[in-house]
Amino acid sequence: MKAYVFPGQGAQFTGMGKDLYDASPLAKNLFDHANDILGFDLTRIMFLGTADEQKETKVTQPAIFLHSVAAALAESSFSPDMVAGHSLGEFSALVASKALSFEDGLLLVAKRALAMQHACEINPSTMAAIIGLDDKVVEDICAAIDEVVVPANYNCPGQLVISGSMKGIEIACDRLKSAGARRAMPLQVGGAFHSPLMEPARSELAAAIESTTFNEPVCPIYQNVNSVPAVDVSVIKENLIAQLTSPVRWTQSVQNMVKDGARVFVECGPGKVLQGLVKKIDANVDVMSL
Repeated sequence: MKAYVFPGQGAQFTGMGKDLYDASPLAKNLFDHANDILGFDLTRIMFLGTADEQKETKVTQPAIFLHSVAAALAESSFSPDMVAGHSLGEFSALVASKALSFEDGLLLVAKRALAMQHACEINPSTMAAIIGLDDKVVEDICAAIDEVVVPANYNCPGQLVISGSMKGIEIACDRLKSAGARRAMPLQVGGAFHSPLMEPARSELAAAIESTTFNEPVCPIYQNVNSVPAVDVSVIKENLIAQLTSPVRWTQSVQNMVKDGARVFVECGPGKVLQGLVKKIDANVDVMSL
């Protein structure tokens, strides 16, 4: 069985999607349509923009979404047995599996990006990558700190990203290094994604999700919040709303997909980050990209 997976924020690079745009009329139509929907020339920034331009909130998430969805839909053999996306990538996975229209997915992603930026302005905060400790050790140390600091991304065994207040992350990094972490490295991000500090963004996005039409996907989607397959529209929407303030359970999602029969993982979109994580989670599966 084949699982298609979709990357999240941070996978962007200058020139992303240009080969796809030139090679596929379907992809070109999606790129041009995205410019019309958003009201600015997203593709120009993707193809020619500087790293600073591509880091702009209104650009990064729609750009990765657009590249990912176009890569999947332009593939003539695209026929997923299951899908999953890392954080932002969950929206790409929903469109690729026909649970959302392209237009609705892009509008939700654009609203999500601005809502997250707004939440970051309300509560200055950050994240840190923790390498070389068991998840339970990281969880226990975070729980003992009298600040907002929580596990945010379960990326693969031995790699967990934490999220929280500036002070909370500083204290956590010191304690995790003392506990034996090989690295406890603050990340250059705008805020504490997938933590309670994203509550303002969750509230903003919830209304948009509730008012958007969702369809039953053509295959199960393994969602970040609980890592189990979903096809029921009400469950999908509920999990998607909860995603911004809940951890991304990527390790558990991949493990569950393998348990349910996935033997090949195809990454759709810019970069190869997810391929590397999947192989660290299960070395016996095959990985590839579109």
